[in-house]
Amino acid sequence: MNTEPEHTRCGFVALVGAPNAGKSTLLNALVGTKVSIVTHKAQTTRAQIRGVVTEGETQIVFIDTPGIFAPRRRLDRAMVEAAWSGAGDADFVALIVDAERGMTEELDSLLEGLAGIPHPKVLILNKIDLIKREKLLALSATLNGRLAFEQTFMLSALKGDGVRDFLAWAANRIPSGPWHFPEDQLTDLSLALTAAEVTRE
Repeated sequence: MNTEPEHTRCGFVALVGAPNAGKSTLLNALVGTKVSIVTHKAQTTRAQIRGVVTEGETQIVFIDTPGIFAPRRRLDRAMVEAAWSGAGDADFVALIVDAERGMTEELDSLLEGLAGIPHPKVLILNKIDLIKREKLLALSATLNGRLAFEQTFMLSALKGDGVRDFLAWAANRIPSGPWHFPEDQLTDLSLALTAAEVTRE
């Protein structure tokens, strides 16, 4: 039986990034189980899959937005709109950047779009195990010069390095409020939809 603590905190964090920046891998690392597709094919996350982390009295709901890119087809446009909607609904937005790829046109347009969202933002440089430290620090300086990020995290979602640091920081930023999900629930996807997601992988 789940007993919710008396003084609970609950909030939403949107994971935003260019396709294949590692959003789904990070979500799975944060939740500790596979709730989002991880694939080398871009734009596979079509719905806002929510991963739920409950620790102590704090519940964090992560929204895994579709990779934001220049939309060519109607479905693409719908995915992009869903991503921006997820970013706007969250308590704060985490921009995940593929550190190995560095600055790209997609990332450039993403920074422009995020500038119009008033929520607090954090920068997550992912795949840091694949890049030299000097290049990593230069990329961090460039991105922080473009947008006012509250915090910068450098991690490897695949290896799990640095993931706990981001989780601990996020837990401290979550506002007071009732939980949205039972303590043992890890995602708001139904079992059937989860099976469909894994099948699509």
